[in-house]
Amino acid sequence: MDNYVNQILTYWKGKPLEGAKTLIQKYGYPQEATISRLIWYNNGPWKRTIVYRDTVPHNFPTPHPDFLEQTIDYCVPIHLYDNVTAFDGSVYLDRTKGEASAMCHKEAMNFLSLNLLNDIVTGQRDVEGAKLFYAQTAYTYSKQNISSPYTEGLLFPKQYNTADPGIIYFK
Repeated sequence: MDNYVNQILTYWKGKPLEGAKTLIQKYGYPQEATISRLIWYNNGPWKRTIVYRDTVPHNFPTPHPDFLEQTIDYCVPIHLYDNVTAFDGSVYLDRTKGEASAMCHKEAMNFLSLNLLNDIVTGQRDVEGAKLFYAQTAYTYSKQNISSPYTEGLLFPKQYNTADPGIIYFK
């Protein structure tokens, strides 16, 4: 797999290439690899990690490319979905699978996003408070090299059995 992944990475450049190399150093080679993405399963606290070759422009809190998607099992009550969407467009919920994903350019920022998602869900912060905290924490992390517990790992217990397959209407 390492030769195959290294061959794929010769077609990558910039931040996604740097991100892929960083994750390979941390988690080893991915379990899946295509020309456009690398995928790890159950790496560290993550259910799934995907590094995409192609980036998505994202302006919150400052312009940067999103290419690193990391997913956990997490149940968000339906009435809070709008709050999560208002918080950050790069935080994705999949109700049927019972997953929450964050997509940014650094693992630390994905930790930050998902920790703030948890703060919103548990009522510790409202959307505007979470956005402000994210912006301040991201700034001190990237510009002043100051870490936070919010950027170092998940600050809440792992969830299990979070899937919501829906209700059967017809048999």
